[in-house]
Amino acid sequence: MSMFKDIPVEVGVIYEGERIRRNDMYVELGGPQVDKKFEIAQVKPMDQVEDGKVSIIGPDIKDLKEGGIYPLGILIEAAGAQLDAGLEGVIERRLHGYLNFVEGFMHLNQRYDIWMRLGKKSFQKGLNSFEILGKVIYRLFKNELSIIEKLQITFITDTAKIAELYPQALASYEARDAKARGLKDSEVDTFYGCVLCQSFAPSHVCVITPQRYSNCGAISWFDGKASASIDPKGPIFAIPRGDMINEEKGEFSGINEAAKKRSMGEVTKVWLYTAFDHPHTSCGCFEAVTFYIPEVDGFGIVQRNFKGATVNGLPFSTLADSTAGGRQIDGFHGMSLEYMRSSKFFAADGGWNRVVWVPKEVKEKVKDFIPKDIVDKIATEEDAKDIDGLREFLKAKNHPIVAKWVTEEVSTSATTEDDGAAAAVPVMTASTLPISAGGFRIILTDAKIYASKVVIKKDESKAEKR
Repeated sequence: MSMFKDIPVEVGVIYEGERIRRNDMYVELGGPQVDKKFEIAQVKPMDQVEDGKVSIIGPDIKDLKEGGIYPLGILIEAAGAQLDAGLEGVIERRLHGYLNFVEGFMHLNQRYDIWMRLGKKSFQKGLNSFEILGKVIYRLFKNELSIIEKLQITFITDTAKIAELYPQALASYEARDAKARGLKDSEVDTFYGCVLCQSFAPSHVCVITPQRYSNCGAISWFDGKASASIDPKGPIFAIPRGDMINEEKGEFSGINEAAKKRSMGEVTKVWLYTAFDHPHTSCGCFEAVTFYIPEVDGFGIVQRNFKGATVNGLPFSTLADSTAGGRQIDGFHGMSLEYMRSSKFFAADGGWNRVVWVPKEVKEKVKDFIPKDIVDKIATEEDAKDIDGLREFLKAKNHPIVAKWVTEEVSTSATTEDDGAAAAVPVMTASTLPISAGGFRIILTDAKIYASKVVIKKDESKAEKR
């Protein structure tokens, strides 16, 4: 692009989706090893924004040690006669695309989960200052969103300043999210879609409705509406709701048509309120992963910054790899934390009555939205560290899922007594159960599996190959 002649590296959509591996990075900014990081946009009065100003609070890129991992805060302050606070989330989400346009610079996630890496080659070419990144961001915003008349950008690496602004950023996110919670899917005739992450997940189409946030947690239905109105040809677009095909599972004709068109036919159906059969696709920027635990017929949930292994022995990174890339994987589901506050949260699967394990940090964040009769019956990492411990906890607390076990066991006993066979323990029941083996995908319909014991182990041979 001609507007970037003075930038030492190339800038363009060709670099979207570029991954910077650890061995190739010069520095890492934010990410899972940093507790406090954020990017936030604020709409300000015209006289409070100095157009084109780029500020750096703390060490600049050239002052950071190669191979180091550092906290980062990005503050975007915008002004314009037609701008209002309702567009702040839209502005924030554009950062994901704009920073990924930069050769040798990787941007993942959103809000308080940002994760960036600068490649060694781009640093050696001269991308050694946040001021350069600021110029790129400024020019792209001014070129693509004419509604922004003034824009100033501040990069913060000073840990004390980040700690000071971090709670303010969280409060701003929560205020926006709370505004969107009262509206229902049934009350609107238009949903919204986002394809910002298709550079990482080509078949992924994020569907945004009043009761289902974008997977990254950054775009509400109101944000989608605002973005589509000011930039109709942009990555966020309107989806006519169409006919209600399945109210329980959340299937709409308009969503199916949009998913099929935008995924080039790879995805033909999307069900919003279930993790099975045709679950919503996952990108790579989701805040959390829901994962099915067949041994107890319930869901576990783990957020991006969770450290260590979950109750089934797998860390977030492994679970995320299993569901990312725009695929529809039964029982695995990338999502936002805000979806957990929705009354449509896996409503077709039993909602919170199907959830059996959640990290303590997440549980505290959404506690007010969990039914009071179930909240203390859901285990955290402090209550159960493995499947055996989880099963005992659920029994002791009389979690609703235990009633399903009893029903299945009674049914099994009656059957085996008649047959004169030894009883087996029911470990999994599902309307559809996919099994991958030998390059084939086998789907069992109305499956019910019995086993005396289930053992899940990490495949070390595959891990070594990766």
